Amino acid sequence: MAWIFQFIVSESGLDEGNRQTMLDSEKLGIAAHLHVLLRRKTGRVTDTEWMASNLEYATEIIRFARAKAVEENHDDLQLWADKLAAVFDTKVTPELNKPLLAKVFTSDNLDRYVKGLR
Repeated sequence: MAWIFQFIVSESGLDEGNRQTMLDSEKLGIAAHLHVLLRRKTGRVTDTEWMASNLEYATEIIRFARAKAVEENHDDLQLWADKLAAVFDTKVTPELNKPLLAKVFTSDNLDRYVKGLR
């Protein structure tokens, strides 16, 4: 009987959809846990939904969490940053800070914010 159910699931494509849903909910759960840890230990407030859906934002949060884990000796921050990196399948190191900041702080963006409202 079990093989019939497995055949139906694999033929209908339900198995792939469930994997994607599980991965999305797993990302959101890990992001929420990391958000709470970062808020309590470093005072950093993050956006959990954006962290779970945007690779660049998640990469920067992973880098920040790992750097703070080393600086302030928080093993749990390192653990949850590693979990988020594993879900996104990224290899992030604390040294990746400068290229991201260079993208954000360009002279075009700076003029827009210094001289007036958006």
